[in-house]
Amino acid sequence: MTGLIGPLLVTAALLAPPAMLGASLWHHFEPWDMTPPRALTEDIDRIVIEKSRRTMVVYRDGEIRKRYRISLGFAPEGDKQQQGDGKTPEGIYRIDRRNDRSRFHLSLGLDYPRPEDRAEASALGVNPGGDIFIHGQPNKLPDFMKIPGDWTEGCIAITNAEIEELFRHTTTGTEVEIRP
Repeated sequence: MTGLIGPLLVTAALLAPPAMLGASLWHHFEPWDMTPPRALTEDIDRIVIEKSRRTMVVYRDGEIRKRYRISLGFAPEGDKQQQGDGKTPEGIYRIDRRNDRSRFHLSLGLDYPRPEDRAEASALGVNPGGDIFIHGQPNKLPDFMKIPGDWTEGCIAITNAEIEELFRHTTTGTEVEIRP
């Protein structure tokens, strides 16, 4: 029995630091959503995009209906300031158009730039850009493929199957909040 104490102490000494690190980090991260993805069955009324988490959450009457993993502009840190900067804008917007003939597999247009976005760009002497959308993958890409990483020019991209679902259940006027 005493011959087992040495190896047990060595094992405990080796496992303790990783266990303590895991326990200390647990509170810094939101627990994973382990609920199965559910299909949207009714129109949504709000979309919240968390750029830092690369997530988009859709709501109806204040309740989460679905979460999506997203891709952003090729330079996602910070708020969009000018055309071509590769940033996704931050703020509260509305879906103002729906495009089923997009160069991407369906798209939902945001009302960017708003007057305040134009004023900020004007103060910098730059063009604020425009045509910010939530869209699918490029039309030339097969439906089952998804471009990895952040690759858009400032838009929010999801898979083709996801944009088909979202397109069916998102009306013009839906609020879209984009957070850092």
